[in-house]
Amino acid sequence: MSDNKTHFGFKQVDADKKAGLVAEVFSSVASKYDIMNDVMSFGVHRIWKKIAMAHTGLKKGMHALDIAGGTGDLTIQMSKQVGATGEVIISDINPAMLEQGRRRLIDKGIAGNVKFVEANAEELPFEDNAFDCVTIAFGLRNVTDKDKALKEMHRVLKPGGRLLILEFSKPVVPGLDKVYDVYSFKILPLMGKIIADDEESYRYLAESIRMHPDQATLKVMMENAGFERCTYHNMTGGIVALHKGFKL
Repeated sequence: MSDNKTHFGFKQVDADKKAGLVAEVFSSVASKYDIMNDVMSFGVHRIWKKIAMAHTGLKKGMHALDIAGGTGDLTIQMSKQVGATGEVIISDINPAMLEQGRRRLIDKGIAGNVKFVEANAEELPFEDNAFDCVTIAFGLRNVTDKDKALKEMHRVLKPGGRLLILEFSKPVVPGLDKVYDVYSFKILPLMGKIIADDEESYRYLAESIRMHPDQATLKVMMENAGFERCTYHNMTGGIVALHKGFKL
């Protein structure tokens, strides 16, 4: 892959065009995003996120950043963990997704300790050493320059802070990959067509999962970005993995 090319699903595109293409996908699916998450994962995404939230290490008064926070599933939980004296910033590159998150949190009465910031993960508009915990759930695979984004996450973390990456990964149970392929490339786009009237966006999402680094590769990328004590935990047979790293 050349310096000025990257992947958008299985397609090769100019690197400077990927963010715009991803934006189109998420602008298209924003209004149906939460419904599709439940349908696509049979509700299991809630368990994956609950497990991730048990690893934040957040206490009252702390500060957290939820990158690619979308409709706010992680932000809702972290806002409770940091309490009224703490703060959670939910950031997303896509204004349509961020607006969905804003509406949802306001509807749930959660707004006092949450701020909304439109931001690119590769160029975070925050000071060095600002957060006790940084999270990104099901967003890293859509970032054009993942290495640059990981370095930014390391920069904005406080010493002693941690990064949590929850992302689709590579199945590790024998035979699961075959079943997963049928689901991803046959059933998932059909669900997108029926529920969200958008088959192509969900075909891209399936392809983007396949192009994402596997568990061991992502761990090395985190270490190269400066994170230490990096680990990962497979869930649902490796379909999803939770990576954790610390800034020491």
